[in-house]
Amino acid sequence: MIDWRAIDTVLLDMDGTLLDLHFDNHFWQEHVPTRYAERHGLPHAEAHRLITDLYRAKAGTLDWYCVDHWTRELQLDIIRLKEEVAHLIAVHPDVPRFLDTLRERGKGVALVTNAHQKSLALKMARTGLAAHFDLLISSHEVGLPKEDPAFWPALRALLPYDPARALLIDDSLPVLRAARRAGIQHLLAVHRPDSRQPDKDVGEFAALRRFTDILPS
Repeated sequence: MIDWRAIDTVLLDMDGTLLDLHFDNHFWQEHVPTRYAERHGLPHAEAHRLITDLYRAKAGTLDWYCVDHWTRELQLDIIRLKEEVAHLIAVHPDVPRFLDTLRERGKGVALVTNAHQKSLALKMARTGLAAHFDLLISSHEVGLPKEDPAFWPALRALLPYDPARALLIDDSLPVLRAARRAGIQHLLAVHRPDSRQPDKDVGEFAALRRFTDILPS
């Protein structure tokens, strides 16, 4: 699936790729509506409908990923709410072994996520994965979401890399397509971002089930 001789830099998404997306799905689809209903004295079903409409309006933008935006918009302390269910944050199988092997092979390894810096800090503190990376980058530092093809050349101001010799692994098809338009040559999707959900559509991309499937030999 991967010719590691052709790759110098590995760009890795966080949520759904390295970490089980169950945490985020539960948080945004269940926990936040529950707390919103409590705060505003609404039936749960109405709160869920209202919040889903707000989410939909911001899909694909930086605000969708922004802790501060949703704290203001919903009048809820989003980071505190994340801490309430932080026990659900989990690393996908074989991720530490995969990251260690990349470093042993001399590859540059960067975490490139749309997650807000506050969410990134919470998850790195919970998982201990930060030490495995050369660099941790939130799209909020770049000023564009990864779904925007302009993100990828802008990223090079923070992380010099050759798109022709870079591998991106991400569970988002819009992100993978934007990266492809920006010239990144090696792209992999993820079959099951959320371990409690069925396989997702990976479109036209090759995809992995476990990181041991692509360990450099």
